[in-house]
Amino acid sequence: MGHGKLAKFAEMETFPNVVQETPSLQGGGPLPPSPMQGQWVDFFEKLGTACTPSRALVLELGCGRGEYTVGLARRFPEKNFIGVDIKGARMWHGARQALEERLANAAFLRTHIEFIDRFFKPGEVAEIWLTFSDPQMKKPSKRLTSSFFLERYRRILADGGLVHLKTDSNFLFTYTLEMLRANHLEPEFQTDDIYNKPCDSVLREVRTYYEQMWLDRGIPIKYLRFHLPQEGTLVEPDVEIPLDEYRSYNRHKRSAKETGR
Repeated sequence: MGHGKLAKFAEMETFPNVVQETPSLQGGGPLPPSPMQGQWVDFFEKLGTACTPSRALVLELGCGRGEYTVGLARRFPEKNFIGVDIKGARMWHGARQALEERLANAAFLRTHIEFIDRFFKPGEVAEIWLTFSDPQMKKPSKRLTSSFFLERYRRILADGGLVHLKTDSNFLFTYTLEMLRANHLEPEFQTDDIYNKPCDSVLREVRTYYEQMWLDRGIPIKYLRFHLPQEGTLVEPDVEIPLDEYRSYNRHKRSAKETGR
């Protein structure tokens, strides 16, 4: 590990807006709940937010450099935002920027998303954002809109809480729509091109580094949001979906096939 990463990890230990719990994905049985479960109101109060239990808590899962977490926190001061990722050296950028801008409603949690339900009590979260997630075209259970992850989300979301997906990947966009269809869920809103079709202005106002990279390559940005109920058994869609044709930074087709489930 380079000295730059080590220095960022050391500095993050001093950031009041960062929580780090990184248990291994390998090993034994279920992990106990995190001490942070149910404590986020107090956490944000210490950051300087005038918190109430009814104040909406919004997560960005796979937040990378935290650009969306910070951008949403600027635009919605009445809500609290937590960016979640395991890549601490990337997260450092957003955490530091939030501190420099005195954004008391932006915080960061460094952990594996697989463990997200350890950190929040049932119904504690109002919304979840998934921004430019790896489509994981060969590994359905690793897709952040798979039944594996949706089950975890609804353990912490309020009943009918919102899930937002913003992506360059036609594969992940189509897979998520098929997931909703297989489980008799309707998207509240969807578009296959936020920059050339009508949509909420906030979807255009917050633009990440990688989003601009896709746009520069002529790849349209897709978006959908849906409500996730707590009841019912989630199933995977049994359909073939065309793989994304392009390769990009740290993302590959990983398959010689043209379609995947």
